[in-house]
Amino acid sequence: MGPWATQQLGDMGADVIKIEPTGGDVMRFLNPNRHASMGPSYLNMNRNKRSVALDLKTPRGKEILRQLARVCDVLVSNVRPQAMRRLGLDYEALRGENERLVYCGCYGYSEDGPYAGRAAIDDTIQAASGLAWLQGYCSDEPRYVNATIVDKIVGLYVAQAIAMALYAREKTGRGQFIEVPMFETMTAFLLPEHLCGLTFEPPLGPAGYQRLLNPFRKPFRTKDGHIAVVPYNDPQWARFFELAGRPEMTRDPKYASVLARSNHFRELYEFIEKVIATRTTAEWTEAFERAELPFANVNSFEALLEDPHLRATGFWKALEHPTEGALRMPDITLKFSDTPGAIRRHAPNLGEHTEEVLREFGIEK
Repeated sequence: MGPWATQQLGDMGADVIKIEPTGGDVMRFLNPNRHASMGPSYLNMNRNKRSVALDLKTPRGKEILRQLARVCDVLVSNVRPQAMRRLGLDYEALRGENERLVYCGCYGYSEDGPYAGRAAIDDTIQAASGLAWLQGYCSDEPRYVNATIVDKIVGLYVAQAIAMALYAREKTGRGQFIEVPMFETMTAFLLPEHLCGLTFEPPLGPAGYQRLLNPFRKPFRTKDGHIAVVPYNDPQWARFFELAGRPEMTRDPKYASVLARSNHFRELYEFIEKVIATRTTAEWTEAFERAELPFANVNSFEALLEDPHLRATGFWKALEHPTEGALRMPDITLKFSDTPGAIRRHAPNLGEHTEEVLREFGIEK
């Protein structure tokens, strides 16, 4: 959460100082790598930052952080709150020294409930929030999404919350504490389409948006590969039925409207599966482009390196890291017309900027 959130802010110009333990962020130590403390996940989530290595269990380490907090705009912590309280580095301990401080605590569970203080990680919040249940709905057991999806989604909430708190400070002159709990945030993120019948009291049906929980909702097999296509509104379904050689289906009461189709998602998607199997991927690509249907090829990450659209937009950036050599990473995808983001700094080595930052802020080493 914290690394992803603060990279978003750093990309758009924030001066981000990453406080690391003297042993380093655990994400540094993943394979493959050229040096043991500079793994790919770390490199991809820590550009546009400076690294300061501190031992916060020592009086000197804590004092340095307090001095930084007195002059910084924002402090982001993804350490469990009871640990920050023990260190004397929680919001209540710091607010008196900087009334304009925006302090964001992002951790597993809200302090207001019985799970407060419980350890949490991406996988456990996928399970707790219902996401693993959703992923396993069409199989015989819960499954995780094959990505650190919770950390990154909640990280976006963190960046958004910080921006809103800074805007509020422009109006009030005061900082504040922000709590971004993973469990509640991810649960709320999943529910808009999936609370479904449980939205009503008494319930009008079970949870789960049936179009998304349909076992036939998947990329469809063509004669020579796979393709994704999703007819969605009435005109799109009419055009798909035409391509399928079944224009009369548009007039079938079961499929004639959004409401009618919502009762027949399974059979519609099974129909799509059978139709798609009759042509090659290239043939369907040409047909769907002409019909202006939502579709996409199924890309591997290797294929994305050569994707013509990404190449045209300059999505892939080639960088030279001072210790890690030639690197590839995605561009900043937010495009601001007046204040664009930029990749200004490489992901730092452990403690690379400790002396620089302490000198800049007039703090004795």
